[in-house]
Amino acid sequence: MIIQLSPQGPSKALSIQKRGDVLIINDERFDFSQIPEGAVLPASAVNSEFVVGDVTRLNGELKLTILLPLGPDATAAGMFPADIVNPPDGNVSLPQ
Repeated sequence: MIIQLSPQGPSKALSIQKRGDVLIINDERFDFSQIPEGAVLPASAVNSEFVVGDVTRLNGELKLTILLPLGPDATAAGMFPADIVNPPDGNVSLPQ
């Protein structure tokens, strides 16, 4: 799984947990396990304000873009975040 982050304001609470191809974003469960190879699920089909890009599966890898809320004291890591590649199951660590 590759999670790309799209930094934007204003600051909101965001927590992400991963379990296989399931993401739990702020306690709401999103199961992406049924997305087949080469498919594209438009962001508009995902009922979450935090999923801001299409969800795709290419070469077996799930890829999606999630809004990263930023506050006024955001760090460079938050303003220019690196992709989160193959995060382990559990809480996903986000830049501050």
